[in-house]
Amino acid sequence: MSDIFAISGRAMSAQLVRLNTIASNLANAGAVAGSEASAYRALKPVFATAADGSISVESIARTGTPERRLDPDHPLADAQGNVWQAAVDPNQELVEMVEAARHYANDVEVLSAAKALALDTLRLGR
Repeated sequence: MSDIFAISGRAMSAQLVRLNTIASNLANAGAVAGSEASAYRALKPVFATAADGSISVESIARTGTPERRLDPDHPLADAQGNVWQAAVDPNQELVEMVEAARHYANDVEVLSAAKALALDTLRLGR
């Protein structure tokens, strides 16, 4: 029974990391930088599955290619008048946020059901 609680806990932690990276991505959507190298790239957690079926976060990857935009009046513009916009698609991030929230809610339900079953089992032993 403790395996169910541990697996659910790790799954909830993984979804929490996912939600935090989505929040960071949404906070930086639309941000501009003076060079491609310094422009924000979306964060994506990379998950790994263990032999027991549990999930853990292996790493956080930076993804996407910043978009170059001509804006010579911007204070961060380079010598050619370009700024680089963050590589974040807010619509995709919102879809992923809803999905991650649903996964988290499902993990909570699994944890609640396991707790209820454990309590019912203890009551039977009385």
